[in-house]
Amino acid sequence: MSVESYIQKHQLLRPDGRYLVALSGGADSVALLLLLQEHGYQVEAAHCNFHLRGEESERDEQFVVSLCEGRGVTLHRAHFDTREYAALHHVSIEMAARDLRYRYFEQLRQDLQLDGICVAHHRDDLVETVLMNLVRGTGLRGLQGIRPKNGYILRPLLCVSRQQIEEYLQAKGQPFVTDSTNLEDDVVRNKIRLNILPQLLDINPAAAEHIHQTAEHVSEALSLVDEEVSRQRQEAVLEESDDRLVLDASKLTNPTVLFEILKPYGFSTDTTEALGTAVSPSTGKRFASPDYDLVVDRGRLVIERRKEQPKPMRIPECGHYVVGDMRFSVESLSTAPDFKPSKASNLVHLDASKVTFPLTVRPVCEGDWFVPFGMTGRKLVSDFLTDRKVNLLDKRKALVVCDATNAVLWLVGYRTDNRFRVTEETEALLEMSLNS
Repeated sequence: MSVESYIQKHQLLRPDGRYLVALSGGADSVALLLLLQEHGYQVEAAHCNFHLRGEESERDEQFVVSLCEGRGVTLHRAHFDTREYAALHHVSIEMAARDLRYRYFEQLRQDLQLDGICVAHHRDDLVETVLMNLVRGTGLRGLQGIRPKNGYILRPLLCVSRQQIEEYLQAKGQPFVTDSTNLEDDVVRNKIRLNILPQLLDINPAAAEHIHQTAEHVSEALSLVDEEVSRQRQEAVLEESDDRLVLDASKLTNPTVLFEILKPYGFSTDTTEALGTAVSPSTGKRFASPDYDLVVDRGRLVIERRKEQPKPMRIPECGHYVVGDMRFSVESLSTAPDFKPSKASNLVHLDASKVTFPLTVRPVCEGDWFVPFGMTGRKLVSDFLTDRKVNLLDKRKALVVCDATNAVLWLVGYRTDNRFRVTEETEALLEMSLNS
């Protein structure tokens, strides 16, 4: 398949569009620039100098400058202290360079109002990515390798091999530069490129093409999988918001479907496999991804974005207080003949004469107890929440209001303490409300 046919098949570029070419000076990016110009696309180029290879980095930049001047292409350049960025963000040099590169490209795209960012990944890159994903462990999506389009990132060369690219440049008499680090088998991708892939090609010269075709077939099949995942997800959702998702686990018996639903929340195949045995018997089982927690709760999967617990809020006297997202109000009121205590979950009334300031609003601590309204015996707050079938994530978010003696006045949103209830003898009321 020709590059232009591939572009048309995947609707990557428009004749009237304007595009940024990521130009390193290597064979792949040079071929990409030439091919897009030949087919009449409007392009500008961007080059990043990461200052990682000494004189070689300077050589690459000067080559790119000369190439763009000779072809009448507008060139944008950026210099980065990549090692400092990597140390500051605690990432590898490779990851740092990638982050810096794509952030710069995207900022240029926005500033110049371009239609996309063309990068020069080719078929061999796709094959290497598939093999890397297999070695590391992957779901179906990893078998696609690199996709021709990812947001504004466009890859018109995925249909051609590295050899075809070099043959194209040789036929045109077009030189390019070589990154010497690509010749060292010190990272996983280079080990696959220099050692494993040649052995596969020795076994079958068409191995790379067959892996590429398989990736295409997987991509086509995934469009059907996505439809089925969407259907089953819709059937299983019991509750959904920006930070929380609750699913009926009984409707998610297929591990692949479950993995696809959980993947956007950062959960791995290990979680999916563990859930296969945890959904039914292990209520209370907890799993964690980098940003989310998942708990099994009586046949439900509760997924919630992890948040820091609020710091204790000290309330020295009546008034209105704000700490983070919490807004707490305390007011002193007189009783009236027709007064009725609030039944709202976030608004309560207590007998003011029984409450000792200062108050504290804080998360539940181990050993906290109170006498739930309407009862006479003390009960651990944790046991009360368990009896109410509150799941582990909601337990962690539970707050109490205590007075100066550390007596729990109110388990917020659930129950006040019976010892501080309003009675016929109450003369002054304490009204408390909390919104978070």
